[in-house]
Amino acid sequence: MSAAQAGSPGAARPRASRVFGDGPLSRACALIHTLLTIEGLLLLTLAPSLLGLLFLGADAANLPLAALCLTPLGPALSAALYALHHRSRALAELRPARAYLRGLRLNSAAALRICAPLLAWLTVIAYGLTHFASTGLPGWWAVLLGVIGVGALLWGAHALVLTSLFTFRTVDTARLAGYFLLRHGRATLGAASLLVVATAGTLRWTEALPLLLAPVLLLSLLHTSRPIIAETQEDFTA
Repeated sequence: MSAAQAGSPGAARPRASRVFGDGPLSRACALIHTLLTIEGLLLLTLAPSLLGLLFLGADAANLPLAALCLTPLGPALSAALYALHHRSRALAELRPARAYLRGLRLNSAAALRICAPLLAWLTVIAYGLTHFASTGLPGWWAVLLGVIGVGALLWGAHALVLTSLFTFRTVDTARLAGYFLLRHGRATLGAASLLVVATAGTLRWTEALPLLLAPVLLLSLLHTSRPIIAETQEDFTA
């Protein structure tokens, strides 16, 4: 056997020892699998809420009941964010369901403490806007209410990310979310763009579209929130 022949098996060995599931196609399949799994778990978690919403009419008087039905939305989105943040890039190491359930167990109480008051506040704003004609207030009050509502949603997006990935007291999470609202304008603008996409999809097609696209929107939220996550890890955690 020649030296070249003796060396050829050794040269081929690095290719053979390559770990399964770490190529570009495998990573793409892993991402798709993770997104679809989380979508299914989100729908399963929110099934009672969605069923309750189906029985409610479009009357503005049902807004408080609709908010009550949407209460589980906070813990479900928090669990999805946790699972997406801790997702594996390798096809052979996928456990999105386990990560989602772990996030649901760890973050549900904290997410409820953030999202329940936010839902109540948004319900008050929505109720005021739907009955604005009967208040006799000038039109700029409606604009102001809309701006406050959008600001509350953007604050809620930052608070949801912090709640999903870190363990803080509720008051500290609220303060940090307000602090990052202005400090990281790009992250806030990114969250605002996702809000615009979700709103446009709802108005153009169906109310179910944001829910069907929820994993993709949440993954984008994680991407735009990277400066917030990095600063929190560096300056506000031990």
